[in-house]
Amino acid sequence: VLQISKDDVTALQCKVVCLIQNGNFKEALSVINTHTKVLTSDIIAFEKAYCEYRLNRIESALKTIQSASQQTDKLKELYGQVLYRLERYDDCLAAYRDLIRNSQDEYEEERKTNLSAVVAAQSTWEKVMPEDLGLREATYELCYNSACALIGQGRLNEAMKKLQKAEELCRQSLSEDSDVTEEDIEAELAIIHGQMAYIMQLQGRTEDALQLYNQIIKLKPTDVGLLAVIANNIITINKDQNVFDSKKKVKLTNAEGVEHKLSKKQLQAIEFNKALLAMYTNQADQCRKLSAGLQSQSPEHLLPVLIQAAQLCREKQHAKAVGLLQDFADQHPANAAEIKLTMAQLKIAQGSVTKACMILRSIEELQHKPGMVSALVTMYSHEEDIDSAIEVFTQAIQWYQQFQASQTTGAQGFPKSPVHLSLIREAANFKLKHGRKKEAISDLEELWKQNPKDVHTLAQLISAYSLVDPEKAKVLSKHLPSSDAMSLKVDVDALENSHGATYVRKKAGKLTGDNQQKEQGQGEVKKKKKKKKGKLPKNYDPKVTPDPERWLPMRERSYYRGRKKGKKKDQVGKGTQGSTTAGSSELDASRTASSPPTSPRPGSAAAVSATSNVIPPRHQKPAGAPATKKKQQQKKKKGAKGGW
Repeated sequence: VLQISKDDVTALQCKVVCLIQNGNFKEALSVINTHTKVLTSDIIAFEKAYCEYRLNRIESALKTIQSASQQTDKLKELYGQVLYRLERYDDCLAAYRDLIRNSQDEYEEERKTNLSAVVAAQSTWEKVMPEDLGLREATYELCYNSACALIGQGRLNEAMKKLQKAEELCRQSLSEDSDVTEEDIEAELAIIHGQMAYIMQLQGRTEDALQLYNQIIKLKPTDVGLLAVIANNIITINKDQNVFDSKKKVKLTNAEGVEHKLSKKQLQAIEFNKALLAMYTNQADQCRKLSAGLQSQSPEHLLPVLIQAAQLCREKQHAKAVGLLQDFADQHPANAAEIKLTMAQLKIAQGSVTKACMILRSIEELQHKPGMVSALVTMYSHEEDIDSAIEVFTQAIQWYQQFQASQTTGAQGFPKSPVHLSLIREAANFKLKHGRKKEAISDLEELWKQNPKDVHTLAQLISAYSLVDPEKAKVLSKHLPSSDAMSLKVDVDALENSHGATYVRKKAGKLTGDNQQKEQGQGEVKKKKKKKKGKLPKNYDPKVTPDPERWLPMRERSYYRGRKKGKKKDQVGKGTQGSTTAGSSELDASRTASSPPTSPRPGSAAAVSATSNVIPPRHQKPAGAPATKKKQQQKKKKGAKGGW
């Protein structure tokens, strides 16, 4: 037809539709663009917008839809999809509501599914509390979207139950089709299982989550978006451990078409994790490149600059890291608080505690918070700067007084704030601990005026005055309640037998009959026993004062001078190898007249032994050796005597 009439509108429309059905979107769009005079926007607006949508030219598709003169139902359906891809969830929600309200056909269930997907996206990415749409969760898609909305609200246990219900519905609906295999069912369930694993990960069940993630990867699903999300979540579980596995998983996040399947926040999270992984694997240049790219995309985002600072710290460039954070804080005052907290942490790591305190005190929106006050006081105390610590307390108390005096005022004109009162009490305790008694007394008096019935504060005040003004302490002690009024009804037995008691009174068992008599008899026997006198040594002389060092070993006594060393005895075999002794000359057989040769000749051994009167060295006794063993034993008996 087109060969006969190349501008035939019906033939061109048919050709475009055929190309779309075959998935040739580029060729179809080329036909539309080359015949713009014939195929006007009124005639072929939907086909053109659909081709642009499938080619991921979302902005162009939106312009094409908006430029159409007549908004048909088909264009409205496509308009909702385009808005969802552009993450304009409020407009998308309104578009689907209008479609559901004004259309009645067999696609109503699909529209409700898309509507629930929009609500889930709002809950997850924009942290908007989802409204109850009143949709009956009859399909597994609706259950899945409802579970995603619950995850966005942090209701993880409820979300898990919804996912389990979605899994059951999915199995039921797919098992009814005889052509669907078990592998097809598992592939369809992969996205539900992936969300279950994500909930487990959020709940801290990382081992279970990791196992389920790996099971999904083994199935090799065709959805590249699902694979990218699972790979990213496994990387977050690995952190700086199992880096080799993380580097393999990163490849799944780089698959073609991933950028069109995921939301902007998902893609951003994946890029952040890539930068962190590069840092953990010591790829400094790659880490800087990725973090710089992220910062250019989102200049106000904290994570890129924090990653850059972390990388500099790994390279021991702490000063440069602090400077980088300071520049970011100056350029983005809205995020300065978190950046300054990081700067303070770096200063503490360097040992510059005072500078860290100065940075923390510059955060105006946090300097009066109890946690910040506690941190500053602790750090100043560590540096022994008590005046600065007290100044922190004073500024915080004044801030609460100024902020709350105009709202709720007590009878004496002081704010009735638990935070304010607790700060005053902590300041008083701190001052007492560091010897600032008068300042502590003024704080305690203010607390007592605020609540005269507070016995604890009164007791503290009396204790403080007892160190400064005992008379004033006596006067104040009259305000203490009497001991009768203070008495508490305490079950002493229950208290002693409690689990935490250090002393437990033994329960006395009942003694009857013979047992009681035995116990009494044993008691009498014990009473009759007398202490035995200690035995005295045989040579004890009561007139002589005993040696005060008699309990010490002989070597440790002050008068011990050691044993007397006798003359060295000449003995064979003693001393270092090669040394000579006094009797060595006598033992030298070479000095004798008829000394045998060192290497006896054959047949001369008998002659040597017959003619020589010299005793061989092995048979000789050492010179000066004792005659008998008895003499040695006698000498040992005559050794040093032990003292008493």
